[in-house]
Amino acid sequence: MSAPAPANEDGSPEKPTQGGFKTMPFILANEICDRFATAGFNANLITYLTQQLHLPLVEASNLLTNFNGTAAFTPVLGAIVADSFAGRFWTIAAGGALYLLGMLGLVVSALRPAPCAAAAPSTCQRASGGQLAMLYLPLLLTALGGGGIRPCVVAFGADQFGRRRGRRPGGDQKWSYFNLYFFSMGLAVLLALTVVVYIQENVGWGWGFGVPAIVMFLSVMSFVAGYSLYVKVKPEGSPFKRLLQVVVAAFRKRKEDVPEDAGSLYHNKELDAPIAADGRLLHTEQLRFLDRAAVLTPGDVADSGEPDLWRVSTVHRVEELKSIVRMLPLWAASITLIAAASHNFTFAIQQARTMDRHLTRGFQIPPATMIIFTPLTMLATLALYDRAFVPLARRYTGRRAGITYFQRMGAGFAVSVLGVMAGALVETRRRGVAARNGLLDDKPGAAAVPMSVFWLVPQYALHGVSDALSTVGHMEFLYDQSPESMRSSAAALFWVAGSLGNYLGTVLVTAVQSASGGVWLQDNINRGRLDYYYWLVTFLLVLNLVYYIVCFHCYTLKTFEVDGGDEAQRPRDGGGEQAGGERQADELPCHGQVGASGNGVATVCDVEKQMQ
Repeated sequence: MSAPAPANEDGSPEKPTQGGFKTMPFILANEICDRFATAGFNANLITYLTQQLHLPLVEASNLLTNFNGTAAFTPVLGAIVADSFAGRFWTIAAGGALYLLGMLGLVVSALRPAPCAAAAPSTCQRASGGQLAMLYLPLLLTALGGGGIRPCVVAFGADQFGRRRGRRPGGDQKWSYFNLYFFSMGLAVLLALTVVVYIQENVGWGWGFGVPAIVMFLSVMSFVAGYSLYVKVKPEGSPFKRLLQVVVAAFRKRKEDVPEDAGSLYHNKELDAPIAADGRLLHTEQLRFLDRAAVLTPGDVADSGEPDLWRVSTVHRVEELKSIVRMLPLWAASITLIAAASHNFTFAIQQARTMDRHLTRGFQIPPATMIIFTPLTMLATLALYDRAFVPLARRYTGRRAGITYFQRMGAGFAVSVLGVMAGALVETRRRGVAARNGLLDDKPGAAAVPMSVFWLVPQYALHGVSDALSTVGHMEFLYDQSPESMRSSAAALFWVAGSLGNYLGTVLVTAVQSASGGVWLQDNINRGRLDYYYWLVTFLLVLNLVYYIVCFHCYTLKTFEVDGGDEAQRPRDGGGEQAGGERQADELPCHGQVGASGNGVATVCDVEKQMQ
C-alpha cells in the first residue's frame, strides 16, 4: 500500500508550489530578527547586572548562565508541542509573540535602575527584590518564547526542501540551508553587538532593550507573512509517547526470547507510513533488549488487526528509540564543551573592561562589543568553508560535502581547546602588565591596564571558528540521524545540550570559587587568577575531545528502506563512498531487495561508517 500524499498541518494537501528557496526570505528574516533581538539584550547583560543592578560578578555570571540554561531547556517543551499537535509553524509564531512580550517587559525593567548615593556615586545599592522580579519575569517569557522558536525553525526550514510527492530530495539545498541558516544567525549577532551594545553603553538601557523589542515585532510579522508559501508538515502525535510505548512493551516482555531472524519481529508498514515518509528504519543488532518490544505474543494484536501499542511495537518504532539512544553519547560531548566555556564570554567582557579600549582619543570600544570578533570569524569561516574548503576537500574525499559532519564536529572541538588556551595566555600577560604598573588593587575600569584590548581578538576569533565547525556539524548530525518524525525533538536536543552545559558551568564556577577560597574569581580580576580558571577549562576540553573520538568510533549510523517507486536516496552530509558511474557522492548506494510494496520493489539504503 502506498504512503498517503503529503499534507499540511491543517490536513490540506501540500501544493507543488509550496516550499523551496522562495520561503527563505521569510524564514531567515524571522531568524535574523530573532537572533538580533536575543543577542542585543543577552550579549551585554552581564554589564547591566553589574553596572545597573550592582550585583557581584560571580553572582551576576551565575544568574546569566542559569537563565541561559533555562532558555536552552524550554525547546523541549516547544518540540513536544510542535511534534504532538500544533505543528512547527504555529509553535514558531506563538513563541515569537511570547518573546516579544518578554522584550517589552525588559524595557520596563530598564527604566528603573538601582539607585546610587548622590554624594558618593561609587556607593550604589544592590537591586531590590522587586527590581529583580521585574527582570526575572521578562527573562522567563523570553525563555518560553525561545522554546517555541529554537527547536522548530531549523527543522521547519529544512522541511521546505524535504521529500515531496516523489520528487528528488533536495539534498544539496538542504545542507546549504544549514550553512545559510547559521550564516544569517551570525550576521544578526554581528549587527546586534555593534548597534545595540553601543546604544546600551552610550544612550541608555531603555533604548538598548527597546530596539531589540522593535526588531522582534518585525520578526513575528515577517514570519507570518509567508504563511501561504510554506510546506507545513502535519504533526503525527507525540514521539515521546511512542518511545515510552516501546520501553513499556520491552519491559513487559523482558522474559521473552528475541528470535534470531529479525523478519519474525512485528512489522506494520501501514501503521508506520505517517511517521516514515523518508523510509522505514531497518533492524540493527545494537540494544537488542529493546527488540523484545517487537516480539509478537498472543493478545498483542486484536482480531481487527489493530495492535496494542503498549504491548507490541513495530521494528521501525523500536529503531526510533535505538537511534535516539545511539545519538546520546556524541550529543553529550557538546554538553561538556558548553559547560567548560559557558562563563568564558562573561569573564572576557570583564577582561576587556580593564584594558585600553581606545580607537581614537575620544572613542572607546564598549567591552561587550569585543565579542563581535566571534560572529565575524564565524561568518568568514562559513563562507570560506563552503566556497574554498569543500571544493578542495571534495577532490580528495570524493564526498559532495567535502568532509562528514563527524569530522566537522571534531575539528570544532579541537579549535575550542585552542581558543580557551589563548584566553589563558592573554590573561597571564594582562595580569602581569597590571602588576608591573601597580594596578592590582585598583577597581577594574578606574585605570586601564596599559595593554590593548585587541589582545583578546585571538580567543574570540578561535571561538568563532569553533562555532562554525562544531555548532553547524552538531545540528546536521542531530537532524540527519534522528528519526524523521522527531526532528523538532532532535533540534530540541541541540538546545538542551546548551541548557545542561550552562547549568554545569554554574556548578563548575561555584566549585572553583569554593575550592580556591574565592581567590581565582574575584570582582577585581586584576587581583584574581582568572588565568588558572582558563587552564582548568582547557584541560577539561582536551578530555572532552578524547571522549568524543572514542564515542565516534563506537557509533553506528541509521539504516532504512524506501519504496522502489521513489528514488532510493536521501540527503545527508556527504559521508560514504561514491557509488560509481554518474551517481553523486551525496547519494547513497542502495542494494538488496527486501520484498515488494504497492508501488515497486523496496530497496535497502544504508549509510556506511564514515571518517575511515
